[in-house]
Amino acid sequence: MSVQNYRLINIDRLDPESSANFDISTLVPAATPVSSNDVQGLAGQLRQLLRGGDTEGALRGALENAPYGGDDGAKELHLATITEILQSIKQSEMSPLLKRIFQSEGGTETVDVLMKYLYKGMAQSSHAPSGTGKSLSPQATGFSQIHARGGAEGGGAAMSVLLSWHEKLVEIAGPGSIARVMTDRRTV
Repeated sequence: MSVQNYRLINIDRLDPESSANFDISTLVPAATPVSSNDVQGLAGQLRQLLRGGDTEGALRGALENAPYGGDDGAKELHLATITEILQSIKQSEMSPLLKRIFQSEGGTETVDVLMKYLYKGMAQSSHAPSGTGKSLSPQATGFSQIHARGGAEGGGAAMSVLLSWHEKLVEIAGPGSIARVMTDRRTV
């Protein structure tokens, strides 16, 4: 009698309908390659719009030209540009601006791209190094804080802006935007 351990059989290999039997790279849409120089040129144009007072045009231009096919340097540069644009827009102008973008043609995808950048900015702010040397400072509560003295609040202003935008964006676009961003394979 032959003893066979059925727990070791890969049943996905036997099923032709299984997701293990096709190339998963076909799920990611093709993105045109973008160089850092192209992103720098776009950033210059967007800053010109900001200086001219066209904050909506600058934000739209940044969101509609997301460098999906760019390298990490290009993506970081574009994130910095978008963060600069978001910080230059007054809090009282956020909701009307987002409503106009959301109600325009292609608005859903545009606000989804903004949501991607908000999450990326929040992730970057929370993991950003706060200084050159880290020190461990014991607290009276018994907990310890690891940060450089005097440099821990550097990302606080940017995080506050990103959270304000996130609140307004969810208020206008709804929680579906969060779900679409979390399931989209294209990264910014």
